[in-house]
Amino acid sequence: MKNEKILKELTDELLKLMATHASAEVSYDKSNESYVVNIDGKDETGLLIGKKGETLLSLQTILGILLKGKTGEWERVTVNVGDYLEKEEEYLKNLAVNTASRAKETKEPQSLYNLKPFQRRIIHMVLSEDKEIVTESVGEGEERYLVVKASK
Repeated sequence: MKNEKILKELTDELLKLMATHASAEVSYDKSNESYVVNIDGKDETGLLIGKKGETLLSLQTILGILLKGKTGEWERVTVNVGDYLEKEEEYLKNLAVNTASRAKETKEPQSLYNLKPFQRRIIHMVLSEDKEIVTESVGEGEERYLVVKASK
């Protein structure tokens, strides 16, 4: 796709402006309909990920905005640094399974706080196949949290 080249140039420029030695590869993931930016952070991987992935998510937002500025269209952009997203997804899958197990055992709703929207979405998706469990997001904005409970 032609936007891959544009996104690669934008990413390279952003990494240069950040004074990093990182390099990036850009591809298009047809199954998720999103551009994927894989950044090799070398010694700066932690810096590029940031505390709890904050910098990584900021890079993702900035690149999405810059791409829209260049193309005029909103495209989904996912940024990954040093396999952070795979490790995060594995952690969230384990958290989902353990929380569901606790909800089944205790018959009490289990609340998960301080999750970003993409983290809640992963947990919803993992547990959607478990017919003994119901998940729902409660609250608004920064106060939004996930409740996992045994179905009746």
